[in-house]
Amino acid sequence: MSNLQKTPLYTHHQRLNAKIVDFGGWALPVNYGSQIEEHNAVRNDCGVFDVSHMTVSDIVGAQTINFLSKLLANDITKATKQPGKALYSCMLNENGGVIDDLIVYYLNDEHCRLVTNAGTRDKDIAWIKQQAQAYSVEFTERPNLALIAVQGPNSLSKCSKLLETELVDTIQKLNRFQGSFFGVDNQQFVGRTGYTGEDGIELIITKDQAIEVWNTLTNAGIQACGLGARDTLRLEAGMSLYGNDLDEQNNPIESGLSWTVKLNDNRDFIGKEACLKSSNKQMIGLVLLDKGVLRGHQKVHFNDTEIGEITSGTFSPTLQKSIALARINTTELELGQTVLIAVRKKFLQAQVVPYPFIKNGRAS
Repeated sequence: MSNLQKTPLYTHHQRLNAKIVDFGGWALPVNYGSQIEEHNAVRNDCGVFDVSHMTVSDIVGAQTINFLSKLLANDITKATKQPGKALYSCMLNENGGVIDDLIVYYLNDEHCRLVTNAGTRDKDIAWIKQQAQAYSVEFTERPNLALIAVQGPNSLSKCSKLLETELVDTIQKLNRFQGSFFGVDNQQFVGRTGYTGEDGIELIITKDQAIEVWNTLTNAGIQACGLGARDTLRLEAGMSLYGNDLDEQNNPIESGLSWTVKLNDNRDFIGKEACLKSSNKQMIGLVLLDKGVLRGHQKVHFNDTEIGEITSGTFSPTLQKSIALARINTTELELGQTVLIAVRKKFLQAQVVPYPFIKNGRAS
């Protein structure tokens, strides 16, 4: 692990006996014992995640909105009616492929904050800087900040009893999918966002503050959660994972994210022309009917024909069934129909279902 990047909380993960793995060049906890217990804590109560590997950056300048209107497939002007409003979007190449998916917080017309993925950091920054050259904006990465996510139906009530008054007051004023700066130096940031399908907050704070917050929460008995639970939670919630469900070979519409792409206006974002072209590719949800576990890259068959493959699959602790997202190359399938999944040397039956699989902690 000596050659891997470490978050400010690395030694704290070790003290909690976390299983540390290499995740995109970062030494991160996959679990602290029982992944299922961590998953269930978030679905039923509250859990805390170290997500300090994520990349935080700011776009500042007179043409911030114009620039992001060009850079992002989703329409940033939808967020400009509410300071702090968060918007989920993909950033595309000229062929419509997804360079990365991200959250952008609209702070004002001349300042927006981006949170992008760790594994795509270098190409993201290079792409953003290249596109920004034509605009009156300044791009600044914030590598000295840490990120902590507190997620679950009881996350806000527990945070209100444990965190400092000013932060709690700020959180209580926020709506879902909204963020705000706080603190005397206005450097700390909190958003009512997350990657689990549950309510909660994401804190963007200094490294010293992250250690203090982490210790406060875990010492109070809030479950520390690793990458394993984060993955099963996000998949139950139907949320995409870059590198699995999203990549540069497929556009957002082909990846189940048509709701994040606005095509019926005059805005000319990068990759728009490619997104306008018709395609049979679509993303579907699957629930396994036979015994086994669905995994990425398993082939999907229908009417004796291979029609695509699973992009993400896992055993759902909430549903007690194996679930998956799959990208297929046909429009013939309908909800409720059965497909066959090639697992080793046999075929298993799976049913086509709507996703997200879980909403508000329950089967959707």
